Amino acid sequence: MKYDIIILGSGPGGYVTAIRASQLGFKVAVVEKENLGGICLNWGCIPTKALLKSAQVFDYLKHAADYGLTINGEVDKDFNAVISRSRGVAEGMSKGVQFLMKKNKIEVIDGFGKVKPGKKVDVTDKDGNVTEISADHIIIATGARSRELLNLPQDGKKVIGYRQAMTLPTQPKKMIVVGSGAIGVEFAHFYNSMGTDVTIVEFMPNIVPVEDEDVSKQFERSLKKSGINIMTNSSVEKVDTSGEGVKATVKTAKGEEVLEADILLSAVGIKSNIENIGLEETGIATDRDKILVNDFYQTNIPGYYAIGDVVPGQALAHVASAEGILCVEKIAGLHVEPLDYGNIPGCTYATPEIASVGMTEKKAKEAGYEIKVGKFPFSASGKAKAAGTPDGFVKVIFDAKYGEWLGCHMIGAGVTDMIAEAVVARKLETTGHEILKAVHPHPTMSEAVMEAVAAAYDEVIHL
Repeated sequence: MKYDIIILGSGPGGYVTAIRASQLGFKVAVVEKENLGGICLNWGCIPTKALLKSAQVFDYLKHAADYGLTINGEVDKDFNAVISRSRGVAEGMSKGVQFLMKKNKIEVIDGFGKVKPGKKVDVTDKDGNVTEISADHIIIATGARSRELLNLPQDGKKVIGYRQAMTLPTQPKKMIVVGSGAIGVEFAHFYNSMGTDVTIVEFMPNIVPVEDEDVSKQFERSLKKSGINIMTNSSVEKVDTSGEGVKATVKTAKGEEVLEADILLSAVGIKSNIENIGLEETGIATDRDKILVNDFYQTNIPGYYAIGDVVPGQALAHVASAEGILCVEKIAGLHVEPLDYGNIPGCTYATPEIASVGMTEKKAKEAGYEIKVGKFPFSASGKAKAAGTPDGFVKVIFDAKYGEWLGCHMIGAGVTDMIAEAVVARKLETTGHEILKAVHPHPTMSEAVMEAVAAAYDEVIHL
């Protein structure tokens, strides 16, 4: 069975790569051991957003009076129905990928793929049968899984990862969330909205530590206001699951503290799926859990490539897709430029949302830039006030000398849909003055971008 391109994994890296390769005229096969769509569609990006939407609607219902509305009867939730809706959304998206595979004449091979020398792949199906296939080009897109710490082993019941967090049979009364990256805070927000008593434990001084410090502080205030307990500069030293629930010994600046809960969610990052896929036998170079590649995702062995969470760079779905498209376009002989990892947007979908791209204020200063900083609060936005979502702000950072847009950081309602303006503007090397002259519609949340830029240049109107 010979193909032009074989792709291991069908997540947002793998399946997007396969479709683009098919569009370019290649005969393509995708090897997938579980469900089409990978973690993102089945256990990550998509089903978590379904859970968060349920939380948002529930919150609206609880605060209907704030909008002049009256609900007769008690407002409550059906936790199992919320979980079921999320799984249904994920299933629908996976079926959508199946349709795309058929539409683009891509062969899907069920099983576990292992690369071999000579541009070959062994595929082991669920019954243990092995089939050998080959191609001129083999792309590894096997993704990642929840990282386990030695002192925080996951048993899938009391100490869980994100997959179990999406399908708990009953809602816990108390939950400890270890780690405050996007995964941790999104689940913390969801369960808190559903009525669970949630405590976040974060090792770093600020939650969502990759974000601009102003955003982190605002987000912490918002989460605390919603009732989430937050412990920063803290680490879980050990867990005891011998009783009914879980006891976590937490080391803080003031000493050790024991937290008790029904469930502990470990959200301390991810680990690349590079074990037992034939890298050593094939001679593909790795370093610290990552496959080494060049700017066009070629490994050190000709004909073998890698994209997504298994290579260095941001472990994000849209990054994997962009890498895969770039990879196959290079294989096809098209002119492509290396991906600009400094212009990748990051999004967190809790309430309030967080979106950012480029340098934080701290990073810009450390890089030696003389900067102009502008900030516009949503409390001064007519659209935000009318929508009942005045929390948050837009913050922009410009190079004072040349006007380069160095960074944009947002926290508030709907900002994950707004960040693309900054991404495109930075891609086009747009200056702050050009943003000011681009008329933004009123009333919208996006006006805050223009107003923040105006603030940076001392031209702000509505502050």
